[in-house]
Amino acid sequence: MSQPYRFLPSLDEEKLHAIQLEGLRWTVRHAYEGSPRYRAKLRAAGVVPDDIVHLDDVRRLPFTTVADLRDDYPLPLLSVPEKEVVRIHASSGTTGKRKILAYTQRDVDTFALQMARCYELAGLTQEDRVQIAVGYGLWTAGAGFQLGCERFGALTVPVGPGNLEMQLQLLTDLGVTCLCSTASMALLMAEEVERHGLRGDIRLRKVIFGAEAHSAKMRRTFEEKLGLEGSFDIAGMTEMYGPGTGLECEAHDGIHYWADLFLVEILDPETLQPVEPGEVGEMVVTSLRKEASPLIRYRTRDLTRLIPGTCSCGRNIPRHDHILGRSDDMIIFRGVNIYPGQIADVLHLFPEVGSEYHIELTRKEGRDHMLLKVERQPGAATGDERTLGVAIGNELHRKLMARVSVAVVAPGELPRSFAKSKRVTDLRMVEG
Repeated sequence: MSQPYRFLPSLDEEKLHAIQLEGLRWTVRHAYEGSPRYRAKLRAAGVVPDDIVHLDDVRRLPFTTVADLRDDYPLPLLSVPEKEVVRIHASSGTTGKRKILAYTQRDVDTFALQMARCYELAGLTQEDRVQIAVGYGLWTAGAGFQLGCERFGALTVPVGPGNLEMQLQLLTDLGVTCLCSTASMALLMAEEVERHGLRGDIRLRKVIFGAEAHSAKMRRTFEEKLGLEGSFDIAGMTEMYGPGTGLECEAHDGIHYWADLFLVEILDPETLQPVEPGEVGEMVVTSLRKEASPLIRYRTRDLTRLIPGTCSCGRNIPRHDHILGRSDDMIIFRGVNIYPGQIADVLHLFPEVGSEYHIELTRKEGRDHMLLKVERQPGAATGDERTLGVAIGNELHRKLMARVSVAVVAPGELPRSFAKSKRVTDLRMVEG
């Protein structure tokens, strides 16, 4: 595209590959020399830094997993002297030891850069006012959105999650034009704006959302209720600085990711071999300039695919598909492998129901049972919920080859969340 950008990269394939090779060689040497754990892993794989001469040599490198982060706690994979660490962030997990990642000042600067790129790609300007409604503290989200917003130059409204009264007041009084939140929080805000009759009092134009799976229906609902020009799905992970590893553009055809900051491989999660171009597999990432806690072939467990060709927006920035699920969040139900996103896709076919749903798995007398609760769409006719539930159940059986009991409940009956919605409750081990 002819438009100059302040933050977005514009690299032809040859120049990008040169940057990636230089970054890969630097990362392997930096990790080998700075981290005893990486040095041991690389030696065990029979690799030394000088062996990396082509991009394809990434396949010679050993994988890094969550176990490496937890076993090396509290500052895993640290590859710089501790005196160079200026910050830590941790995952939002609540079981076991948290995944803590260290940051040098250069890492913080790169974090700000990747987030500033996202704001630019979403079409924001320095005239925008950005309300940040995600978690602060150890979690990377709030800090990342704020860092990037300040680097980008827009006005930042750092509210954090929760406190709906304050959210609505600032949204209205400050003329906020962009909301940054989870999809669940965006839906909750949209419902509250509608309930309080504030649609005509807000200036909100865009929502940047992420951190959880969402359905097309859920997205359309908060877009319509808030009267948005558009919304943008953001990618990210604590291990790769935090949010902002990529974003949708206005074409909404996949996630543009920053290939000059990290390499992406898509592998079969069982064989760990590359899948065919365009096929779905597990995303494996290697950082190219991360100093404190570099990543070498880190298994994200996220399922996606690389999208070939150039986006219709015209930008020569590589794309991967939206995160389709995790290789470790699969539900095994009566021998059938099911991802929650597949259920959301079926619900999208029924305009009578909304986007909120919850799955409950139980086991009685040695047999698994699945109950799906889904809300009736506000304004939809009542009185025929049982027939509608049967129709949804039949479609789920046709698409997933699994028998699911469906209960259609009233709008607003399912719990709402400021953060990630809990979609699945598995009671089988408790009751089994």
